[in-house]
Amino acid sequence: MSQLANQLNEVIEKTAKLIDLCATLQEENNVLQLENQSLKQDNEVSKKNIAELEERLRVLKLARSLEGKNEGSENTDEKSLDIKQKINDFVREIDKCIVLLKK
Repeated sequence: MSQLANQLNEVIEKTAKLIDLCATLQEENNVLQLENQSLKQDNEVSKKNIAELEERLRVLKLARSLEGKNEGSENTDEKSLDIKQKINDFVREIDKCIVLLKK
């Protein structure tokens, strides 16, 4: 009977250790989930910043192409087509952004 009692005490001790370990792991999991959520938010902010900077870059390139316009009719036509293409690209990007904002 004494051996059975010792085995029962060992089982109870090991169960208590497992419960403590489970609680510790649950706390660690909660912390990691919060950290993960924070990193996801940081990632989204970074993506938005990148998109804004890319848009600024496109606008600057467009502005520079307008400033560098030559008086030659052939160059003017090419520049005009290039500008129209860029404007169309901007419109498509704006449309994509509007679709994303509606979601």
